[in-house]
Amino acid sequence: QVQLQESGPGLVKPSQTLSLTCSVAGGSIITSHFYWNWIRQPPGKGLEWVGAIVYDGSTYSSPSLKSRTSISRDTSKNQFVLQLSSMTPEDTAVYYCAAETNCLDPPTPDLGGIHYRGKGTLVTVSS
Repeated sequence: QVQLQESGPGLVKPSQTLSLTCSVAGGSIITSHFYWNWIRQPPGKGLEWVGAIVYDGSTYSSPSLKSRTSISRDTSKNQFVLQLSSMTPEDTAVYYCAAETNCLDPPTPDLGGIHYRGKGTLVTVSS
């Protein structure tokens, strides 16, 4: 059973860079042939795919966020990391990490049917 857990700051100031980590247990981010996705849901809005890093190290990002998104991994810690720069209040959302056999673009309704996902972490952008 693969388990994912998001971690990072709950509060970020405008213009700062958000850094979120997804720690993976029960499966290797290299040998498990998954796409390791980041998805977010702003308050009162729908789910939005942010990007993914694949088991082979290749990365994909949402076109609307691509200029601000960086996804990387630390194989020694079995973690993958989302960095989102130039944060604004519109980036306030619950951020989820999830493992699936493809990019979750678009995300499944309510993230149902996904192989594995974290519980999500709320990130608020405010001064």
